Amino acid sequence: MRPLDIAVAGCGTAGMAAALLLHRDGHRITLFERFEEARPLGSGLMLQPTGLAVLERLGLAASTLATGARVDRLFGVAAGSARTVLDVRYSALRRANAFGLGIHRAALFGVLHDAVRAAGIPIHSGSEVTGSEAEGGRRRLRFADDSRSPAFDLVVDALGARSALAPEAGRTLAYGALWASLPWPGDGFDSAALQQRYRRASVMAGVLPIGRAPGAEGQCAAFFWSLRADRLEAWRAGGLDRWKAEVAALWPATRPLLDSIQDAGQLTFARYAHRTLRAPAEPALVHIGDAWHSTSPQLGQGANMALLDAWALALALRESDSLDAGCARAVALRRRHVRLYQAMSRVFTPVYQSDGRALPFLRDRLVGPLSKLWPATTLQAAMVSGLVGSPLRPLGLG
Repeated sequence: MRPLDIAVAGCGTAGMAAALLLHRDGHRITLFERFEEARPLGSGLMLQPTGLAVLERLGLAASTLATGARVDRLFGVAAGSARTVLDVRYSALRRANAFGLGIHRAALFGVLHDAVRAAGIPIHSGSEVTGSEAEGGRRRLRFADDSRSPAFDLVVDALGARSALAPEAGRTLAYGALWASLPWPGDGFDSAALQQRYRRASVMAGVLPIGRAPGAEGQCAAFFWSLRADRLEAWRAGGLDRWKAEVAALWPATRPLLDSIQDAGQLTFARYAHRTLRAPAEPALVHIGDAWHSTSPQLGQGANMALLDAWALALALRESDSLDAGCARAVALRRRHVRLYQAMSRVFTPVYQSDGRALPFLRDRLVGPLSKLWPATTLQAAMVSGLVGSPLRPLGLG
C-alpha cells in the first residue's frame, strides 16, 4: 500500500502505539490531543503478556519493565471470613515470561511519548476533537473551536470510551472506583502481587505494586476503592476520616497507605462502561482501544487490548492492497478476542462490583475453593493474562 496521510486522535496508549507502528511502516502521521500538553490520566494499570508482546516489537519492553513492578500473583480475600476468593498465579501457565506488570499510567505514557517525540511524529495539542466529516473518500477532523483539519486518508479514533468520533453504544456501569498513587507501604503486602479485599460485591479495596511513578521517590502502589457513582457526592460530604475508618475496618493493613492520603484531591474517581461498536471501521475512519470496546477493569485488559488493536491495524494495512480492505482486516483480526473478553467481563463484573448478594455468596463459598484446583488454576491465569482465545498467534506475536 502507498504511504497514507493518517490522523491519530488521542495521545493515550492506543493512539501513540498506533502512531509509532504506522510511522515505522512509512505512513505520514499526525497526532491530535485535546490537552495543551499531552498527559496521562489515572493511576495504575496492569500490563499482561499480550500488551508486553507489542511493546517488545516496538523496542520499548525493556524501558517499560524498568519502571514497572513485576506481578506474579493476584490474591483476594473476603473480609471477616478470611476466605480466599481469588488466587491466580501466572506460573500455572507453565510458559516463559508469564507475568503481569504493574505500572503507573504516567510511566507507560512517558515511554510511549518519548518514542513518539524521538520518531519526529508531530503532535497538535490543544485540539479537542468534536467530530469528523467525510470528504471524497478522505476525512477531516472537526475541533471545539469550529476549525477543521486538513483531509486525511485515514483517521484513527483512539479517543477512548467517550469518543466524539464514535456513536453512542453500551451502558455506563453503576460502580466505578477511587484511585490513588501512594508510596509503597512495606510490611504486610506482597511486592509481587495484586491484593484485594471484598465485602460481598459492593465493597472492594485493592493494592497494586506499580514500580516507580514519575516524580516519586522509591516504589509506589496504586490503591483503589470500589464506589457506586451515585454515592460519590455522599462520600465527599462524609469526609476523609470517616472513609479511612471504613477502609481500615475492612483491611487494617492499609493504615500506612491511608496515612499518606491527606486530601481528597489525591483520589481520582474513574467511571467504567460496557460498550462495543458494531461497526468499528467506517469510510476513512477506524476505532481502536476503548473507542471500539470498553469494559469494567475486573479482567485488567484495557491497555493490553489497545496495544493489540494498534498492532493489528498496522499489520492489516501492511498486508492489504487497499485502505478499506486493510481496516476490515484489522477488525477481523481482533473481533473474536474482543468479543470473548467482552462476554467474560459481563459475566464477572457483577461477581465483584454489584449490589447483589447471591453471586458473592457463591463466589466466596463455592467458586473460591474450586478455583484452587486444576484446570481452574490454568484457566484463571489464562483469563487474567489475556491469552484466552490465543490472540497473539493470528497477529504474528506468538
